[in-house]
Amino acid sequence: MHYQGVLFDLDGTLTASGEGITKSVRYALEKMGRPELGKDRKKLEVFVGPPLLEQFMNYARFSEEEAAEAVKYYRERYNVTGIFENKPYPGVKELLEGLKKKGMTLAVASSKPDKMVKIVLDHFQLDTYFDVIMGSDINRPKMTKAQVILQVLEKMNCLDKREQVIMVGDRHYDVLGARETGLSCIGVTYGYGTKEELLKAGAIKTADSTRELGKLLGL
Repeated sequence: MHYQGVLFDLDGTLTASGEGITKSVRYALEKMGRPELGKDRKKLEVFVGPPLLEQFMNYARFSEEEAAEAVKYYRERYNVTGIFENKPYPGVKELLEGLKKKGMTLAVASSKPDKMVKIVLDHFQLDTYFDVIMGSDINRPKMTKAQVILQVLEKMNCLDKREQVIMVGDRHYDVLGARETGLSCIGVTYGYGTKEELLKAGAIKTADSTRELGKLLGL
């Protein structure tokens, strides 16, 4: 299948952002008086990808009000320090360059707040490769991945050309969000999800590296 457009997730797909996210979650859990829940940073990697409010409720069994408070504490650290504890995966720039040369329309669809997505991409000089960049609306803490994807498709003028567009992400949230909006999804296993998780959610293929991803996308 030859795709005209590619939607990329950000965290765990374009950049390795786990350090900044997990350290900021640990900070929030300490502020909430639950430091024991933040001891194992590997376990906190479940926070990479999904909406924060929902994940704090799932992980720490917080009420919605407590989770909203935890998100505020998280952003206290993340927006200043954590956002830059991050780096692009090897080969990302070359991949994006190659896809642009083939004339593809590239976009970012992330559950991270819109402003933060743009700061990260600008910081790593990746923003110029994308025609559309969108994160979630900070005033809609329950915004789903599917809702972000739909907004991106609308901005790309691709709502009626979904068969020509593919999503790329590293967690089942990306695959399910894509499926909900009528897109196929390629899962990347170099991020924070497993091959098993991605295939179980319905990813059509998986890639172990950005080079392998490029081949699947026709490079």
